[in-house]
Amino acid sequence: MPKNKTHSGTSKRFKVTGSGKIRRLQAGRKSGAAFASAPTTGSRKKHRRNAGMVELEKADVKRVKKMLGI
Repeated sequence: MPKNKTHSGTSKRFKVTGSGKIRRLQAGRKSGAAFASAPTTGSRKKHRRNAGMVELEKADVKRVKKMLGI
């Protein structure tokens, strides 16, 4: 039986915790400079809210696990 290859793009975007949960980066982080005050770049509050990792949605877990080779 051949081995499954890990999808390289998926391995860069998702991390598996010790308990087996899958985490991803929070969406909406790319637009605007982090601490600029112009109206189009967003507030400090918005950038704090979008910081860090969040748990993957239940509907996507099966697909991502297959791509990670888990």
